[in-house]
Amino acid sequence: MFVLNHFIVAVAKIIDIVLTIYMWIIICRALISWVNPDPYNKIVIGLYRLTEPVLGYVRRILPIRNIGIDFSPVIVILVILFLQYFLVETMIELAARL
Repeated sequence: MFVLNHFIVAVAKIIDIVLTIYMWIIICRALISWVNPDPYNKIVIGLYRLTEPVLGYVRRILPIRNIGIDFSPVIVILVILFLQYFLVETMIELAARL
């Protein structure tokens, strides 16, 4: 049973690390959007390819449009924080009870 316990904790920690990295990628994308980035820069292209599927989906479902401020990075970061505090902590607590 201890193997399953350690496996669940390891998966929870990997999910936490992946969510943290993605949150920092979203923050970098938001900071780069404040300046006029070179659209042919490989880093800018990479950031847009990594974040646009999620941010584009959030933009489509947000009722707020045409106000000039993109709130989708804030919404995605809040969802990531929710997943870190709820999903990861729940997985660790579940592993502790096994």
